[in-house]
Amino acid sequence: MRWVGLLLIGVYLYGAITYAKSIRYPSKIVTTEMLYRRLGEAGDGLSESYYAFSCPQVFSVVSQHIDKFVTADPTMAGGLQRLHFHDCFVRGCDGSVLLNSTAFSLAEKDAQPNAGSLRGFEQIDEIKAALEEVCPDTVSCADLLALVAREATVKAGGPSWSVPLGRRDGFESLESEASAHIPSPQSNFSTLVKTFAAAGFTAQEMVVLSGAHTIGRARCGAVQPRLYNFSGVEGLTDPSLDPILADELILQCPPNNVKNIIAMDSTQDTFDIVYFKQLLVNQGLFLSDAALITNPLALDYVTRLSESRSTFFADFAIAMEKLGTIQLLTGSAGEVRKRCAVVNSI
Repeated sequence: MRWVGLLLIGVYLYGAITYAKSIRYPSKIVTTEMLYRRLGEAGDGLSESYYAFSCPQVFSVVSQHIDKFVTADPTMAGGLQRLHFHDCFVRGCDGSVLLNSTAFSLAEKDAQPNAGSLRGFEQIDEIKAALEEVCPDTVSCADLLALVAREATVKAGGPSWSVPLGRRDGFESLESEASAHIPSPQSNFSTLVKTFAAAGFTAQEMVVLSGAHTIGRARCGAVQPRLYNFSGVEGLTDPSLDPILADELILQCPPNNVKNIIAMDSTQDTFDIVYFKQLLVNQGLFLSDAALITNPLALDYVTRLSESRSTFFADFAIAMEKLGTIQLLTGSAGEVRKRCAVVNSI
């Protein structure tokens, strides 16, 4: 038995030496997980399998929470989807829309296009806390927003799409940048084209992404410029707005009440093609919605989308995949926030 004891001692010493070398020369050690991640970080550094080893629970945690939230409040699907859009249009998809303002700077969430209208911050915090329980310091808030947008859309009856992961969270969030880059509901067609082009989108992609307005709700303040003193003319309502809808909106949105809530379209809880059908009969809610039928090519595309659910779903999915790749932080850039509302150093 003596030789067995010597063999065990030898194995122990070999293991100890190997471990010591791994501490001294960590760059020499390549684990299966590291190799898997490196293989998945081609191109823009994103991979659908990014969390396959470090947090395989991420998809089930997100899906279960979205199911709970949207079942309890169907209008929440649009709000959660919109968070991702407003995040990516400012500084790219870096979770900056979730950061709180500080004593020194107003954040994106407090900018005019977002303040009082963006919803879902508490829900994102709840999902992030659940992920921190099972996978501490692993899943970024930017990735979380991308996954939530997809799951919320699917829960509302919309399409799914590929969401490669590996985004990192940014350190800064500025009110001024949100005000400058978020498309305004008062925009005309040419302004919309310029705003979306600045983010890398074509006019056609702009039209199909506007289809996100098929779910959710808005505040009266976004539509009142069409209802009262339109174009500075006292007592004028936008003549391009369907008069029956205008009368309904005037009842829901009295002149001095900007905070009342109105539906984005007549099927606000269902992701469908009703939004495009209503555009064609002058029932788009915002000026920016109505603008989509003022250009001949855009009008033709709106018509096609209004006639084909499959075309809308396919084109929307492709555009959302593109949205999720705007100006990313990957690799060692940025950080993975412990709490989405504050950077880790605070």
